[in-house]
Amino acid sequence: MRTRTITATALLALTLAACGPADTVNTTPKADTTADTSSKTVTSAPPAKKATAAAVGDTLTLKGMEDGEQLDVTLKQWLPTAKGADEFNVPSDGKKWAAAQFELVNTGSKVYSDSPQNGAQVADAQGQRFSSYFGEIAAGPQMASDLNLPKGEKALGWILFEVPKDSKITSLQFAMNSGFSDQTGQWSVK
Repeated sequence: MRTRTITATALLALTLAACGPADTVNTTPKADTTADTSSKTVTSAPPAKKATAAAVGDTLTLKGMEDGEQLDVTLKQWLPTAKGADEFNVPSDGKKWAAAQFELVNTGSKVYSDSPQNGAQVADAQGQRFSSYFGEIAAGPQMASDLNLPKGEKALGWILFEVPKDSKITSLQFAMNSGFSDQTGQWSVK
């Protein structure tokens, strides 16, 4: 009887531990810290509303699964149609390549060790989602597939996606921990 009670208690504790914080999607760009705040002019005009959907050029701060894992992720460029680096790097028949250039800055207290491509995906206007794809494009080097990024350092590179030719990509997502983190960043793209 005592063994059953201990086993049931252990199972309940494991179940509750697995129900951690809810998954979230962050679309709010990081506040611009470069603005000059030395001027204290008072105006009667209301403050301009900040965009609530991240877009190309915006930075999102994302947390990983472990304490101390944090990145500032900037979508630097978006190519709705990307060209292969040479005649051997081409999309499959009926497909096209799209690519996103990301800058990852480790703002956490731990080394960020991951394969960033695993945590990236795009969605089209129909709601279809596509994971990353390996290939070389003419726009520049791809993101390192085995990234070990020390605290305070940054990484820059392209992540490639193979999608149907008629697909209109509308959003791009990135999450740490090969996409298993509870927090996902999302940018609107055109």
